[in-house]
Amino acid sequence: MDVSTLEWTITIAVTIAVLAFDVAVIARNPHEPTMRECTVAFIAYMSAAAAFGLWLIFFHGPEWGVDYFTGFIVEKSLSVDNLFVFIVLMAALKVPRKYQQEALMVGIILALVFRGIFIALGYQLVSNFSWIFYVFGAFLVYTAVNLVRSYRKHEEEHPEDNRVVQFAQRHLNVGEEYRGLKLWWKDNGVRVFSPMLIVILALGVTDILFALDSIPAIFGITDEPYLVFTANVFALMGLRQLYFLIGGLLKRLVYLSLGLAFILGWIGVKLFIHAAYKGGLLDWEVPTLLSLVVILVALTITAVASLAASRGDEELEVAPTEGDAVVPPAPQPAERGERGSGDGE
Repeated sequence: MDVSTLEWTITIAVTIAVLAFDVAVIARNPHEPTMRECTVAFIAYMSAAAAFGLWLIFFHGPEWGVDYFTGFIVEKSLSVDNLFVFIVLMAALKVPRKYQQEALMVGIILALVFRGIFIALGYQLVSNFSWIFYVFGAFLVYTAVNLVRSYRKHEEEHPEDNRVVQFAQRHLNVGEEYRGLKLWWKDNGVRVFSPMLIVILALGVTDILFALDSIPAIFGITDEPYLVFTANVFALMGLRQLYFLIGGLLKRLVYLSLGLAFILGWIGVKLFIHAAYKGGLLDWEVPTLLSLVVILVALTITAVASLAASRGDEELEVAPTEGDAVVPPAPQPAERGERGSGDGE
């Protein structure tokens, strides 16, 4: 794929501009967004992602457009899985609703930075060592197996218990008050750190761990760095709005981890075949269009089966009588890989 310097420059500039606008708006008015606000923004981001894909098809060819859409769907699916961990993290660290947008924005920026680094490293590896596809494939299959094991064991994830986070809590004077993105201040001459710093550390570690799955997965779709980068950017855009839009629906996606396990396993096998093709052991490889169809079917079955299975649980919920306190359900996360993801708020 022949991508000009101008295309790269415009893409990066627009990405930075959108992020800067989001940061400026959120910092000026921290609040819990309305459903209408989230819906409009999410539709705008998804429309931009679709328009970009169509632009690729018309100006670079259908093959690149299919690669982009396939990579985007995979990355978006994995990003939705991220939301489970974010929800658990926000609840565990008791982040006020009006500051959750700021925390999520920081998490998204960190995710873009870390994924940009991993994309650059991944591209260098796949460009110089064809056998690295075997490593990527083995890692994805390993992650898929861990997803299934975690689902069967009903293991829960506690991202707030990460060693980096615990180290910071033990060695820093962390207060209990949230002041937006102000991370420290002086109280009677003593430096006090905001619990938001702990949230940011937890989000950063989580983003790194998720990137370890995400980047090998999309390199299983395409090794074109421009498509890998843009698919990741558009997958992360709108994630903040999605957090508020479907936070309550996420707990009903009970089979999401199994669906993602199948998708990661499929891409892992595809990487093995691709490595064998590159090494001259095979004279064919799995078409990206076939992968797109398989991934869409897997996601559809996962969503339909999840909603059908969780319908019974929803019907068992009894509405509180007048005067009763409404107690939110306890987090019941479903782990992804060895760390997993959960829901609950």
